[in-house]
Amino acid sequence: MEEFYTIQGEGFHTGTAAYFIRVGGCDVGCHWCDVKESWDANLHPPTATSEIVAHARQYADTVVVTGGEPLTWDMSVLTSELKSQGMRVHIETSGAYPVTGNWDWFCLSPKKTKLPVDEAYDCADELKVIIHNKHDFIFAEQQAEKVNVNAILFLQPEWSKREEMTPLIVDYVMSNPKWRVSLQTHKYLNIP
Repeated sequence: MEEFYTIQGEGFHTGTAAYFIRVGGCDVGCHWCDVKESWDANLHPPTATSEIVAHARQYADTVVVTGGEPLTWDMSVLTSELKSQGMRVHIETSGAYPVTGNWDWFCLSPKKTKLPVDEAYDCADELKVIIHNKHDFIFAEQQAEKVNVNAILFLQPEWSKREEMTPLIVDYVMSNPKWRVSLQTHKYLNIP
């Protein structure tokens, strides 16, 4: 769908430079998705892997593959080519599809509408749960029980509910310090 060089705005790698590859196509259907234009893969013609890798190589040594839902597609060729150029390759995914590709960092952001496959829980370096309402704290705990013991746990307010949910997240993390707060800092910085 698009590629761009920017600062990672969310989760464990917040504040670091990365080249983002946004893959078109997603059927998870989060009502609060901030990139709904990514859902229809037919609107985004395929780009040659070699072209994507050449663009990424110009900017960064870390690449983040996101979507849409990147695991809708087989990511093996893309990750192999990026890694052959010495790049670290991260993914941000709902985990709803089988895990393909070779990842240096696996950010699992599960959604209630289409839960992750078991393998995604095992791969997670980071669990990032979006908090849109109070029930999402229960969902977050359910998801935390499924990830591997080394996964770093984040709660992130859904952007349109940030004023309402951020204080609740802060209180929750203070009472449950296994969790960390993630914010969409790129939106505060007004960058992509």
